[in-house]
Amino acid sequence: MANPIENKRYQNESSTFSSEDLSRIIEMAWEDRTPFEAIESLYGLNETAVIQLMRKEMKASSFKMWRRRVSGRKTKHKALRSPNVSRGYCSTQYKRQ
Repeated sequence: MANPIENKRYQNESSTFSSEDLSRIIEMAWEDRTPFEAIESLYGLNETAVIQLMRKEMKASSFKMWRRRVSGRKTKHKALRSPNVSRGYCSTQYKRQ
């Protein structure tokens, strides 16, 4: 169960995010190689708050798909990552076409 303090924190902070920030947070949460710690350092939302934001902002089916995707994924948690992963995105992700 979510901590009521964390829930309150998310509610207070979510109202201050612009639509562009919300979009970027959701995008980062979907990215395989972006750890929750990166979202926390940029936007101040820990993993629990990101989950709450995703639940609120997405359709239920999309949220369930996302939770299945990220649950247990080592690349979403910096402490579980291989030391060989030193970047937050795939090397082919942002190349010009």
